[in-house]
Amino acid sequence: MSRRVLVLAHTGREESMIAAREACAQLHGSGLVPVMSPQQQHDLDVHFGGLDHPTELLGTDVELADVELVMVLGGDGTILRAAELVREVDVPLLGVNLGHVGFLAESERADLAQTVQWIASRSYSVEVRMTIDVTVWVQGHKVAHSWALNEAAIEKASRERMIEVVTEVDGKPLTSFGCDGVVLATPTGSTAYAFSAGGPVVWPEVEALLIAPISAHALFARPLVVSPHSRLAVEILNRTDAQGVLWCDGRRCVDLPPGARVEVTRSARPVRLARISATPFSARLVRKFELPIHGWRGPAPVGTNGAIPVPELPAQPWTGRSLGPLESFEAGTDEAGTDEAGTDEAGTRKPGADEAERGTAE
Repeated sequence: MSRRVLVLAHTGREESMIAAREACAQLHGSGLVPVMSPQQQHDLDVHFGGLDHPTELLGTDVELADVELVMVLGGDGTILRAAELVREVDVPLLGVNLGHVGFLAESERADLAQTVQWIASRSYSVEVRMTIDVTVWVQGHKVAHSWALNEAAIEKASRERMIEVVTEVDGKPLTSFGCDGVVLATPTGSTAYAFSAGGPVVWPEVEALLIAPISAHALFARPLVVSPHSRLAVEILNRTDAQGVLWCDGRRCVDLPPGARVEVTRSARPVRLARISATPFSARLVRKFELPIHGWRGPAPVGTNGAIPVPELPAQPWTGRSLGPLESFEAGTDEAGTDEAGTDEAGTRKPGADEAERGTAE
């Protein structure tokens, strides 16, 4: 049975179209069947005068459910657009970064040929990423329903007017404040808009939901991490007539009048990302954000018996015994175990007593 790989690219960019043509040729050369959408196939035909190798058309020659993998050529925006297409059929995405950070991408443009070889040899795993369901209510009526892989962002509609909101967790109000907006994010989205809003970076395998206020005018308006089973809500208050707008992954928007309510819960349908290496998330952070790690020395060496060797410390002069937890509270003794008369318990005169007496006589 033929193995089909759908190639998605941002055909509005020269670099993306060149990469798409190369990817199709390399997939064909590796025994795989490249698939393209009719519109993207048309764009490449117009730009290059046709492709060197045959491709199948999505929706005409093959259905999306028959595709093994989707190879996305572009930045995070292109990958989010591809997620809209494949989420309903559980086909994994593998991103090749042609943008700037490309946090969702698995490989870089220079590794395109190697990436195709990994796909051909099935040298990839599939990582499940949670998504969120987003519902908008106005005056008790459900007016919109959407979803997001990264975040649902409630923002002010006008630059000159901030919005007044109240946040809610599990049906209980938390706090109200004026702000430029609020980001409700997944762990995947913790390195996107929520990160820019000052939210924490959350490892992908951690199941949680995030709340990150944007430029809040309040003392207690800090980013929060809550249970993945929680129901989050943000209401636009009627204190002013400022309008808001909801953006899901920066792609789907809904206007929010005063009094509108946005509810977010974990979605039952995730998005699957293909991974071609077992790179730890910390290493991904270092590479994508170019974090400084100079001077790192690594873990301490482990001995042959499995124990971490402990260096011997130089001998120190003995300075006296340590007290038990109750000794310093014994009646008639000070912290050194001596009585107030200047003698210890054995009747020996306390060191320094003569000096104290001489000081008194003087």
